[in-house]
Amino acid sequence: MWTPERHHRILSLINSAGRLKTEEVAQAFGVSRETVRRDLLELESAGHLRRVHGGAVAREVAPEEPFSTRTQTRRQEKEEIAMAAAGLIEPGQTCFIDAGTTTLAFARALGSVGGLRIITNSLDIAGILMRDGHEVVLLGGALTSDVPATFGPLALQAIDHFVADVAVIGPVAVDARHGIMNYELHEAELARAMIDRAKQTLILADHTKLGASSRVVVCKLAQTHMLITDRQGDSEILAELRIKGLSSILVAGQPRDLV
Repeated sequence: MWTPERHHRILSLINSAGRLKTEEVAQAFGVSRETVRRDLLELESAGHLRRVHGGAVAREVAPEEPFSTRTQTRRQEKEEIAMAAAGLIEPGQTCFIDAGTTTLAFARALGSVGGLRIITNSLDIAGILMRDGHEVVLLGGALTSDVPATFGPLALQAIDHFVADVAVIGPVAVDARHGIMNYELHEAELARAMIDRAKQTLILADHTKLGASSRVVVCKLAQTHMLITDRQGDSEILAELRIKGLSSILVAGQPRDLV
């Protein structure tokens, strides 16, 4: 079993069970305990889990609120971020947009941008932009019970058929140490695939997500091109994010990128 597959299976086990033992994983995968210890060390460094004596446990991160609740929180901040991000999109571009409450606001703000090709896993975003006259590709896959969106192998395979000018991603957290993070593994996998197939990546995150952490790393800060946030973002956190690899920060309502 190759290392990436082993890491994926370890994360699946720990996210479902909450903890695992080194000896049990070694026996299940047919590898040495030392190999498992190295795996756990790498996954801990990436922010996926926390090592304990004899194994590892899931990182203690508060669960996300339901999607329907999140659509009603910090609406003004999300709308400001959405308008700033929409101003960066040029007519005729191809855009990946992942499912999220801030990216949903972004979709609503795209009405004045003409002739876009949108590739998304969000049913809501697909419906809004189709009605606005854009070309829309809705990724296939399995629907989840909370977020009205598709995920899984079919969605990931479909992304591989496209190259986008821009990926617009709304993560759970922007962490100086670990980078862009999501709460669920399937959400992180899909966002990562979009980023890998896009020429540029815009990260939309309100101030509550800056300096926060979550369970699964999407990508490193240096793999993104711009963070767009609201005016309540902590200046020290923003400065640390730039030091750690974030190349560009746009604060909604300010005339230029932070320097």
